Amino acid sequence: MRAQRLGWAPYALLLPSLAFLAVFFAVPMVRAFGLAFRDAGGDWTLASWRTMVDDAGFREALRTTLILIVLIIPVQFVLAMAMALVVNARLKWSGLWLYVYAIPLGISELAAGIIWLAIFDRQGWLNSILEGIGILDRPFIFLNYQERGWLIFAIVLAEAWRATSIIMIILVAGLQGIPRDFFEAADVFGATTWQKVRRVILPMLRPSVQVALILRTILAFQAFAVVIALAGSGTTVLSAEAYRWYYTIRDSHVAAAYAALILLLSVACTVLFLVLLPTREEQMG
Repeated sequence: MRAQRLGWAPYALLLPSLAFLAVFFAVPMVRAFGLAFRDAGGDWTLASWRTMVDDAGFREALRTTLILIVLIIPVQFVLAMAMALVVNARLKWSGLWLYVYAIPLGISELAAGIIWLAIFDRQGWLNSILEGIGILDRPFIFLNYQERGWLIFAIVLAEAWRATSIIMIILVAGLQGIPRDFFEAADVFGATTWQKVRRVILPMLRPSVQVALILRTILAFQAFAVVIALAGSGTTVLSAEAYRWYYTIRDSHVAAAYAALILLLSVACTVLFLVLLPTREEQMG
């Protein structure tokens, strides 16, 4: 009955958002797929995809991107959950902690990469501190391009610092939607903190967890500036290869194939999260 009273008002309110998505997302996406499956003459072909797969940097870019996804998402989720629980505990100064945690959101991806480059550089802050307190006799080369493990570690750390707050804010919003009665009942039955997290928080927080993981995974596939700032040419990711083919090699068709691959992988991960973490409404449906 309520939907009938509202009439077309909800759809009218959605029109500006739908128009924005159509103009700035749907149309460019369709054009990118068109470029990926066409040659310079406009004929349909898979040549761009074959060139991409045979490219010397493709396997390393794909492997590094997937490694970053596997490492970044769990680390950020655990950190974000801990941060969200601190904020939601309503302790003294908990509101201040929310703003402190959210500070990295105001820093661009490139700026974050430069900050962590200043930390890990041979003459950076970390080496200066370690030498100053006598732990090191000479600077340690953290960003050694022959040691990809250190590069991956630096990128994961920088990304965790920069983007964990995105997940944290979503989880805080979800936690505040859980009735306090649930926590009080858990206290009455003597539940430990871990039991509260496992039996109360995570089941009730599933919609927020689903959204947070999907959003962060999509953004992780697009990681670019932090990788370039910290690793340079020492390692590469899919988005960096798309940039290289478009701006350096000047082949928009192969660049579009890389972009389409990133989109397909993002969609696949989204479907995976929707299947593995269905909300209560999806389970009932």
